[in-house]
Amino acid sequence: MDFKDNEPIYLQIATAVSENILTGKWPAGEKITSIRDLAVELEVNPNTVNRAYELLQNQEVIINKRGMGLFVAQDGAAKIKVLRRERFMQQELPEFFRNVLLLEIPFDDLQPLFERYKVLNSKPTEPTPDENK
Repeated sequence: MDFKDNEPIYLQIATAVSENILTGKWPAGEKITSIRDLAVELEVNPNTVNRAYELLQNQEVIINKRGMGLFVAQDGAAKIKVLRRERFMQQELPEFFRNVLLLEIPFDDLQPLFERYKVLNSKPTEPTPDENK
């Protein structure tokens, strides 16, 4: 993982863990990588990973099962989406709108770009039972 200088490492780790949950790499109810193992993998101090995990526990994204380890909460992905939407709406969207305004980009020009992005970046969906016939 390449860490950015403009954000604390523990927050970047929490974001990476959240991405693993949102993408389904770490599904609900599954045990997650231990603090020590993730610290070794990322080449950071275990205290840094612990801080990231504590943040996610406080957000109720992951839960500690005493004596067993840390697990993805059943509604962990939903909680991440709520938190990230809120941050996006408050922090990132105003900057996006500012650039759209300054560059005088019509919204009509953005729609086809967004549709193309969705096609290139969306996961294939499972066929419905009717499609299997």
